[in-house]
Amino acid sequence: MKARLDFRKASPHGEKAMMGLHMFVRNCGLDHSLLELVKLRASQINGCAHCIDMHSKELRADGESEQKLYLLNAWRESPLYTDRERAALAWTEAVTLVATSQVPDDVYEEARRCFSEEELVNLTYALIAINGANRLNIAFRTVPGSYQVRRRAAE
Repeated sequence: MKARLDFRKASPHGEKAMMGLHMFVRNCGLDHSLLELVKLRASQINGCAHCIDMHSKELRADGESEQKLYLLNAWRESPLYTDRERAALAWTEAVTLVATSQVPDDVYEEARRCFSEEELVNLTYALIAINGANRLNIAFRTVPGSYQVRRRAAE
């Protein structure tokens, strides 16, 4: 696969705005592993190879098990996910597929049971950010494989 263009260089102001949203999400108070899990799931749904590569590497760096990563696209059938993760994954799927799902009431009610109002809004901002990143990377054919996990300060 060959990249079409580097959207970051083509629109540095747009990239700065997107990075602002991603930085907000990173520091919004939700667990990093949970955020990476929903980013990976949204990226699987959207078929974004670059983001699948990135978020699977982030999860491994967080110490997530290979089994949990491999079973992510079948999370409903796996006992490996907590109730909070299940609510987040159902919310992720509904919001990512909003054109067809319309985010059902039962998915919302389960998410509200597991997340405060602020947490649910911040989780939704995370989904807006990853779905936007997926669309940019897919549209401009960002080549996957080169992502390196950056060392983070103790959280």
